[in-house]
Amino acid sequence: MRSPRRRPLLIPVLLCALAVLAARPTDTTDENAGAGAGTDVARLYVEAAKATRQYEDGRRAAEAQRSKALDYEKRLDRQRQKIDAMHEDLGRIASAQYRGAGGLPLTAQMILADDPEELMHGQRALSRADLAVNSAIGRSLRAEARLAADEAKAQAAWRALEERNDRLAALKKEIEAKLESARSRLEGEADASVAAGSCPGAVRLDRSDEGLDRSWVAPVQTYDLSAAFGSGGSRWANGHTGQDFAVPVGTPVRSVGSGRVVKVSCGGAFGIQVVVQHAGGYYTQYAHLAAVAVDQGDRVRAGQWVGQSGSTGNSTGPHLHFEVRVTPEMGSALDPVRWLSERGVSL
Repeated sequence: MRSPRRRPLLIPVLLCALAVLAARPTDTTDENAGAGAGTDVARLYVEAAKATRQYEDGRRAAEAQRSKALDYEKRLDRQRQKIDAMHEDLGRIASAQYRGAGGLPLTAQMILADDPEELMHGQRALSRADLAVNSAIGRSLRAEARLAADEAKAQAAWRALEERNDRLAALKKEIEAKLESARSRLEGEADASVAAGSCPGAVRLDRSDEGLDRSWVAPVQTYDLSAAFGSGGSRWANGHTGQDFAVPVGTPVRSVGSGRVVKVSCGGAFGIQVVVQHAGGYYTQYAHLAAVAVDQGDRVRAGQWVGQSGSTGNSTGPHLHFEVRVTPEMGSALDPVRWLSERGVSL
């Protein structure tokens, strides 16, 4: 028989469980927040870059084939002009033979000639010239046929490449449209996470920049430099503390050198940010991100993706705020352009 006093104990147990859940800190990392859009943006970014490279390679190949076809066309025109000239030479030889013979057969010419031997010598010379011109015309016609075949091949390759490039251009446009949509979703998710005080979890991107054999790199690959270190403005009380890179939302952000991630946070003026510690007592900050690709404590190498650019925090538009410091916190910033230049990276 069940004890009638055990059922009421469920109420305080449930209340305790709810109290524990309510007491969980609000600034813990949400492992799934932002992962969908961030992963989509990273994938589409790679696809767009690949499609762009293929399109550019195809465009260069098409231009090379076009130049080759035009070259064959010019050579073919010259060859045809040469053949026409030889045909004119052959016509002049025939006319000379006809005029010299007066329209009579060779036997009659010999009977009537004052010097038959001289006549035969002249006839042999004309015959040799005739054979030489005919032989040259034959060679030229064969060369013309080869040139025409080469021109046709180059023209066909050019047309095939142009058709391929048209398909690649359409694919590139389609990917870029999807990327723009994914960027909008990523930006919305990032803003929602920051507003809620819950940092999005690390988006483990499938690809980082492989094949880099350099110790130091720029934090983004393609960019426009905007606000510089030390510049004034209403947003900065004591001058701008970093270098801004104007890039679209979702642009992969790279660690400039090898090191360890010492901070991943969101909220405040910098929005979502990552701080990496490097050898020699230096720290680099990557701020206003839309998503992060690392967790605190991770080891990173030069060129490894640490996040995706955004416009979180005190930002007037999509960009990466990059700082170099001698401490992990604000107030110890160095000129990042000069610091990177000293390490062989020109911006």
